[in-house]
Amino acid sequence: MTALHPADSDVADWATDFDILDEDYVDDPSPVWNELRSGCPIAHTERYGSTWLPVRYDDLAEIAHDVDRFSSRDIAVITPGRDVDPMTGMMLEAPPITSDPPLQTWARRLLLPRFGPSVIEALTPVTADLADDLIDRFIDGRVADAACDYSQHIPVRVIARMLGVPLDDEAMFTDWAVASLQQGFHNIEGATDAIMEVISYFAEKLDEREAVPPADRPDDLLTMLVEARHDGSPLTDRHRIGSCFLLLIAGIDTTWSSIGASLWHLASHPEDQRRLRAEPELMPTAVEEFLRFYSPVTMARSVTEDTEFNGCPMKAGDKILMAFPAGNRDPEHFEDPDVFKLDRARNRHFAFGSGIHRCLGSNLARMELRVAIERFLDRVPTFELADPDAVTWSGGQIRGPRTVPVRW
Repeated sequence: MTALHPADSDVADWATDFDILDEDYVDDPSPVWNELRSGCPIAHTERYGSTWLPVRYDDLAEIAHDVDRFSSRDIAVITPGRDVDPMTGMMLEAPPITSDPPLQTWARRLLLPRFGPSVIEALTPVTADLADDLIDRFIDGRVADAACDYSQHIPVRVIARMLGVPLDDEAMFTDWAVASLQQGFHNIEGATDAIMEVISYFAEKLDEREAVPPADRPDDLLTMLVEARHDGSPLTDRHRIGSCFLLLIAGIDTTWSSIGASLWHLASHPEDQRRLRAEPELMPTAVEEFLRFYSPVTMARSVTEDTEFNGCPMKAGDKILMAFPAGNRDPEHFEDPDVFKLDRARNRHFAFGSGIHRCLGSNLARMELRVAIERFLDRVPTFELADPDAVTWSGGQIRGPRTVPVRW
């Protein structure tokens, strides 16, 4: 096994030698963000290649909108070997999220209708039924793992239906997400194997769909990608497979993390759980606050040319970590940012990013998060953490709880 994490991960100076895989940072990064924001709002490290970490809302927004100097060609927060070749490790594209204009523009436009309001509305009762089915399996036992038994299953089952791939493959999809996004920085070979399996799987599924007569094809994302044309030509296999990878893997882990963090919060903050049960009309603002407070995703940008940004001399090939969760704790934009408020009225967070790469699945994620919380509160009596010390979190690209034992 190859591990990127150094044996001695203690950080002496977060401004000049930060480590996003440091255990303390994974457990709770907000103290680091607060320290940096008041002293050095754009930190730097050489641990995994020259990398910058902006933590102010305005800096993150400016970088997100500057697609000329800051490219999305490599969104991984850590790319092994990029000090030798910045494109190393990019076995697949994931358009539109790994694309710059003009490819990004039409690739995003192609997918957007599949995530529009009417589509999400039709999926809402399906998602509720999936949640109820999961709850049926553990409700009588009065204990469950809110992450493993519940949160991780909802987004994978919904996106599998949207793609048009067998639900029986759910365990395999989850394993791929864990290997590539949660464990990839510690086990590069495992992440590589998972990505190769994804490529092979979707190449086969796309070929199978293409062999079906057009009139007999189901109306799903696989069919859409097979039938899509750009400038009169079919999409390349690399494009189609990469889009499938993005929709499946990213859609699983991000929403899984948001649901799990929300249930962890309600289990460990009984006053918020009581209030949300008593005032269900707060659910819309509560969902936005869960998204702000527990934003799971950090993306990256690659510096395209030697440049200076707010006093920082950035070199071509440097990486910038788009710590959107840090921006969501910026006191310049949020009152009492480190306080969770179910009824927060002003909440212009960017849990879904900013600029041209703002998450195209945001409507779907919001719906899944809302439905998952509503069904859990409706079906499960007042619950609490069964063992707070047993709760585990993953960090890096996606931060979220992986084990949340609860009882009622």
